[in-house]
Amino acid sequence: MPDNIQKKQFNPAKFALYFFEGMVMGVGAVLPGISGGVLCVIFGIYQPMMEMLSHPKTGLPKYKNMILPIVLGFLAGFVLLAGAIAKLAAKEATIVTCLFIGLIIGTLPELFRDSARDGRNRACWAALGISTAALLAVFMVIKYGMQVQLTPNVGWFLFCGALWGLSMIAPGMTSSSILMLLGLYYPMTAGIAAMEPGVIIPFLLGIVATVILLARGINALLTKNYGVACHCIIGFVIASTIPIIPTSFRDIRELIFSIAAAAIGFAAAYLLSKLDKDDK
Repeated sequence: MPDNIQKKQFNPAKFALYFFEGMVMGVGAVLPGISGGVLCVIFGIYQPMMEMLSHPKTGLPKYKNMILPIVLGFLAGFVLLAGAIAKLAAKEATIVTCLFIGLIIGTLPELFRDSARDGRNRACWAALGISTAALLAVFMVIKYGMQVQLTPNVGWFLFCGALWGLSMIAPGMTSSSILMLLGLYYPMTAGIAAMEPGVIIPFLLGIVATVILLARGINALLTKNYGVACHCIIGFVIASTIPIIPTSFRDIRELIFSIAAAAIGFAAAYLLSKLDKDDK
């Protein structure tokens, strides 16, 4: 995202674009298998977000024209659309998943080009391979090797918040999927929907604590080792996408609709990437 965005006058088209991106992030935040950090990356929001979190005094004024529509869109997506999308995902999980897969794949070429801003060397390729393999191995263990059910309480809701915070600042970490495997996802979302203080307060504290502890370090890595850090992020994006690719379909109808959803997601991602590229 260009540094001169904040110097421009109000642009309704850019406001609408940022609002839409925030709305997709809000919807994706509650869907199992989708990483909030990955959505930040594919929309070009990740680096400005890390700068704002790690250096709020300079970052917030710098990106003030971007943060408001994104936050409003996120809230709209989370509050107004996430419930409907979650219900749709419960009935048509494969189709909704394919939509997000198309969205992610459609942005990988632009991510790959952007990662070569300072050149591409052996360290970058090594970072890409290691990050992909390492996170993919973690997801495979979680998906096929863990059979854990925990009793929800304040401590575990604090853990839920910490994991969600980690998924925002460490692209590829799919907090919702992990929480589902641990039996914490539905109690957490139900408590948030019911506005229960015993769920919301520790959840928010977990997010804030994670951001304070890790955001500055990750931002420093992006600043000092841009190429290596970006290739690690791409590896995380790839690794988080592979486990959610559907391998079976109920019938030919689901297959056709899944392909169509992936194509729509790909087209939408390509358009958003092109708009961001033209803005740069």
